Amino acid sequence: MKKINLLFTSIIALFALNAIGQNKIILHTDAASSKINKEIYGHFAEHLGNCIYGGIYVGDTSNIPNTHGYRNDVVNALKEMKIPVLRWPGGCFADTYHWKDGVGPQNERASIVNVHWGGVTEDNSFGTHEFLDFCELINTEAFISLNVGSGTVRESSEWIEYVTSNNKSPMTDLRKKNGREDPWNVKFWGVGNETWGCGGEMTAEYYSDIFRQYAGFARGASYKVACGASDSNYDWTEVLMKKTQNKQHLIQGLSLHYYTITHDWSHKGSATNFTEEEWFTTLSKTLVMEELLTKHSTIMDKYDPEKKIGLVVDEWGNWFDVEEGTNPGFLYQQNTLRDALVAGINLNIFNNHADRVHMTNIAQAINVLQSVILTKDDKMVLTPTYYVFKMYAVHQDATLIPLNLKSENYKLNGDSIPAINASASTKNGVVSITLCNLNPNKSAVTELTLTGQNFSSATAQIITSQKMADFNDFGKEEKVTTTEFNIQKPKNGNLKVEIPSKSVVLIQLK
Repeated sequence: MKKINLLFTSIIALFALNAIGQNKIILHTDAASSKINKEIYGHFAEHLGNCIYGGIYVGDTSNIPNTHGYRNDVVNALKEMKIPVLRWPGGCFADTYHWKDGVGPQNERASIVNVHWGGVTEDNSFGTHEFLDFCELINTEAFISLNVGSGTVRESSEWIEYVTSNNKSPMTDLRKKNGREDPWNVKFWGVGNETWGCGGEMTAEYYSDIFRQYAGFARGASYKVACGASDSNYDWTEVLMKKTQNKQHLIQGLSLHYYTITHDWSHKGSATNFTEEEWFTTLSKTLVMEELLTKHSTIMDKYDPEKKIGLVVDEWGNWFDVEEGTNPGFLYQQNTLRDALVAGINLNIFNNHADRVHMTNIAQAINVLQSVILTKDDKMVLTPTYYVFKMYAVHQDATLIPLNLKSENYKLNGDSIPAINASASTKNGVVSITLCNLNPNKSAVTELTLTGQNFSSATAQIITSQKMADFNDFGKEEKVTTTEFNIQKPKNGNLKVEIPSKSVVLIQLK
């Protein structure tokens, strides 16, 4: 009955939207029901470039201030951002990673050549203990990717046992010998990564069988994520869901990877030197995430109508050409206001699909792709994307408020996209609304109507800057950060706000 009432309310709202001005949002506070899992605000740390070494970990002999080898500045920034879950060790790296090489005394560990990312030799000083201790230090959940591409079922099952088991066994004895008496509480385990590509070049049919085998022996892993599709490969999702139907003890999540590429894989464009046409294209391609989630969810609904299996977008974000003079295999790129808009748009989309999306992980946390933090020696920069995640933390474990949005179009060279993007939630009596104005040239007057509740106060924050390509750089004053934003008080359930051009805004009502 509740779904029928919401549908009826939505139909009435759509008629109302067509009868009023261009930018209008109707928020159904009385129909809030789906939980926005905090894991939707997750991150990803791969052994790639300077994400781990130099970014997270510098060793306890470093002159950079650290705690047991972990950079103090990075630890404090991630804690303040309220990072809920961190995926590791890859990525493509995961399917060349053999976990036993990364445990035991650091000076006795075998080295590994990172064949996927720069061909550098790593000493494995950052392994299972270092990663899980880091997660405890920053108060986040761990999400570990198992090696399916070059590993074995036994290797994976022993890793899970080593981490999670409290039984008397060779693996728990080894863990205790290596200094950890009690098991870690690791819930999330990925069964392979990009098995259609760098993780094994498998077909969907073959991987489905492999997944069932690995998952069947993954005792101790309470939330197992199957490797899902790249972009719009809907056939992969169809095959995986069909071959795991009624096997919900084996599969709790299905992954999806989608990167925003402005041009193409051979020429991805500059992270900082771009035109308005490239700004428009980037945001337009970011909005494709809505279509991908809708279509993959529709397939999943056919086999899992109760939505017990989560869609896990464990790699997403902007991918540009590397910064000039840096190692092409390290994927180091700057981060501008454009990245802030991309982050805000994606997170709004994920929120609005909270009934199916259980987790996402932006690529990547530090010094790689669309990172939230950049480091150089002992210096650290918080990127525009960092401030979006910090702003949007109010949605973590809140209840999604369904909304109807009517937006004017942002037009360029004959093409158009909606100028306004939004999501909303409620928690502890506070309604939080996050809005993005994609138009870099024009503010957008927007009317908000809240059904079912009245509010007497409103506060707001904004992330914006003078130029589209502004970014935060080492040793310089921040150009893109969070500032207070003055708005009117709501009146009779209505609020009018002028959203500045190229901005991300948070409005909170009490």
